[in-house]
Parts: sequence; C-alpha cells; structure tokens
Amino acid sequence: MDYRSSEALAGSEAPVGPRSEDTLPSSVSAAVKVVIVGGFGVGKTTMVGSVSEIRPLTTEETMTQAGVGVDDIAGVERKTETTVAMDFGRISLNDQLVLYLFGTPGQERFWFLWDGLFEGALGAVVLIDTRRLEVSFDAVGRLEERAVPFVVAINAFPHAPVYPMSELRAAMDLPDSVPMVDCDARDRGSSRDTLLTLVRYLHSLTTVTPETP
Repeated sequence: MDYRSSEALAGSEAPVGPRSEDTLPSSVSAAVKVVIVGGFGVGKTTMVGSVSEIRPLTTEETMTQAGVGVDDIAGVERKTETTVAMDFGRISLNDQLVLYLFGTPGQERFWFLWDGLFEGALGAVVLIDTRRLEVSFDAVGRLEERAVPFVVAINAFPHAPVYPMSELRAAMDLPDSVPMVDCDARDRGSSRDTLLTLVRYLHSLTTVTPETP
C-alpha cells in the first residue's frame, strides 16, 4: 500500500508547523496506546495505514537477499517490503478519545523491539492469517506474559480457508473471554470496528465486579 511521503515535494515550500488534520481537537480528554501485532505479513502495516486519520509513519524497507534463509516467507513469497521498526498512526474514536496505534515488525530478528512497543500499551489487536495461523502464536504468548489485554482479528485474505471461530479459538488456546472478530485490514470501517471491539473489551475489564469471598 502506498502512502504519501513525509518529505516535501521537490520545488515546493515546506509547510510551517503541523497540518490542520494532524492537530488534536481541544475536546480530546483521553489518549490510549494500542499495539497491532502478529506474524510476518499478516497485515499490520495495512491496518495502521487504512484506519489512521493522520499520515501514517511507516518503516518499510525493500526485502533483499540478506533475508534469505533468515526470514520465513512461506505463504507470503510475493511480499517485497517489510517493517523494520514500527508503524504509527492515530484515530479519534469520538470527540474525547484518541487511539495511538503502533504496529510491530513481524520477523523474528526484530522481536527485540516488541518490549519497547508494548511499554505503556493498554491493549492490543492480534491479526491472524488462517493460512499461517502459527505465525501469530508468539505474539499472543508475549502479550499474555506482559498481561496486555488483546482481541484477535481474523484478517481477510484471498483464498484463505474459513474456519469456525470455535476451531480457531481452540487452535490458539484462547479463553472464551478474549474477543475474536472478522476483519479486513484494507478497509477503514472494518479496522475501526476491530479497534472499537478492543476498546469495549478494555472497558469491560475495568467494570468487572470482583467476586465476594
């Protein structure tokens, strides 16, 4: 997916100060950090780019021969670019609440960056590809280790097999309490609905009444 460059066009004057569309409205009272995680090539950069209301920051680089034998590209052989640090975007869910989105790199050699990206995150979206379910297992494990609440989004890929939610939940060993939804990371509305599911889930966790001993 192509995004506008952050550099000024040749021969044009660089804008002074932030663009109007990048400025937060004065009504915003809460900002939440959310991470978009998953294996290599599951659509993290696509989701951040499709839903962000500001020009997304991406750190995609062209894949080269240096990654041969290092990166597992089984199932995504046509992929030519990859995230090497993070993706960043922002979406206002209403006049008061803003989500800051951080997409993680998928290849194992960049996993050392995950801990920093998880720092301060209130929740996460785990994107999965049903053709390569196993590539997102490590993301789930790391979130569970750090006690970061998450929802699972089944990203739509052409010709990907369709399984009942119950089978996917069992394959990923997820408790019934973790929301699982269908998603098309290319579609802004679908990506926004996924983020709303996460926000509702986080809200439900804060309103659970503790059991009386």
